[in-house]
Amino acid sequence: MSATRKIIIDTDPGQDDAVAILLALASPELDILGITAVAGNVPLKLTEKNARKICELAGKPETKVFAGAIRPLARTLVTAEEVHGQSGLNGPELPEPTMPLQAQYAVDFIVETLMKEDSGTVTLCPLGPLTNIALALIREPKIAPRIKEIVLMGGGFFEGGNVTPAAEFNIYVDPQAADVVLRSGVPIVMMPLDVTHKALTTGKRIAAFRDLGTKVGIATAEMLEFFERFDEEKYGTDGGPLHDPCVIAYLLKPELFKGRHCNVTVETASELTMGMTVVDWWGVTKREKNATVMRDIDHDGFFALLVERLGRL
Repeated sequence: MSATRKIIIDTDPGQDDAVAILLALASPELDILGITAVAGNVPLKLTEKNARKICELAGKPETKVFAGAIRPLARTLVTAEEVHGQSGLNGPELPEPTMPLQAQYAVDFIVETLMKEDSGTVTLCPLGPLTNIALALIREPKIAPRIKEIVLMGGGFFEGGNVTPAAEFNIYVDPQAADVVLRSGVPIVMMPLDVTHKALTTGKRIAAFRDLGTKVGIATAEMLEFFERFDEEKYGTDGGPLHDPCVIAYLLKPELFKGRHCNVTVETASELTMGMTVVDWWGVTKREKNATVMRDIDHDGFFALLVERLGRL
């Protein structure tokens, strides 16, 4: 087997974040250097706790979890309890974590790790608002050329937005941070709503998790049943989109996804379209290409990967 890929997962769990973390923890190809929590789906005091709950659910309490930004760079925090529940992980009954939260500030951990590890060997995997990543890039610009890649869930173009008509939640919560990241020059792979809305948690797919018969499988089914109800009502679909695991699935099986290298910019001024990701899919501007934007997914292959890997935990 080829060498493991070093990653830092930056996250605001969230049920779909939880499934992404479980997928990473179940995959020996990935060396998780740390999990950094950010305010997003719910406030930071819950996201850092939820990250630890998921590590313990997976039987991986040795995983290092760090708390990061408590609020966006320049805006008031917007959260999504109506989607994720008051805890952010409504659905299963998960015990309070006993594993420690690391004392180091997440942004310092990101900077220190990127400066310490060999250049070009660490991939950042943001699953929530990009506040921690932007703060790290602002604090130490020397990290930018040392990052192998940033693979993120965020944005939308052909699908529009899911929190406003124009904006996807992660980008809307901190558009200024997204702007910093997209201008950083770091290679970026973006999983927007255009691809995640094609990965639906149908009843049959949720049953496959429950049929694993394990603590992880049952908890995953319970999380997804709670999580999907909001999107099923909104979109009228059988199942809701499973956003964040697309990031980890791409690291494991990039052939599941198809996209295009193009320019992406973020609206940071207009309240009407705040947080909109403007994707130059057709190359009609002369703006430099800065992100590979995914648009298609082998959804059956994606869910097969998820069930197979979570079955290992």
